[in-house]
Amino acid sequence: MKPILLLDVDGPLNPFAAETPPLGYVEHEWRISRWRRKAGRRAWLNPAHGAALLALAERTGADLAWVSSWEDEANTTVGPALGLPALPVVGVRAYEQHPDWKYGAVGRFAAGRPLAWLDDDFELFPSARQRFLERRGRLATALIPVHPAKGIGPDHLTAAETALQQGEP
Repeated sequence: MKPILLLDVDGPLNPFAAETPPLGYVEHEWRISRWRRKAGRRAWLNPAHGAALLALAERTGADLAWVSSWEDEANTTVGPALGLPALPVVGVRAYEQHPDWKYGAVGRFAAGRPLAWLDDDFELFPSARQRFLERRGRLATALIPVHPAKGIGPDHLTAAETALQQGEP
């Protein structure tokens, strides 16, 4: 089965915790109906990430997918800003206050498939993370933490590529 590269928006692609946009990032703002903020939803995005992610997917044969509370909005905002096509969305919003966090939804979505996952919140629910990894067994599963003030860098992409090329041990 094809491997999957899972992408969170806030943290990995949008270094929201930075005081100012990191070098190479461009500010975007969208009005999204589900967000209550009157000012809209802001994101700092690096336009080079789209091409880098597509090239990584091509080299590894991986599918890209969103695993973000942005859910479908990622395909109408972030994706186009990065030059990404519409991607499958792992529905995680319903689990935001659930003790399994995103792990249950990702486990169902990626069942039987090797994965690399870029996210900034792997430390939030350590017992859920451990259960997720145990359920995945020997299937290649790389949880690649990204600092939410820095966003993804070349080292994250290299780690994802290595993991995706390993497939099943």
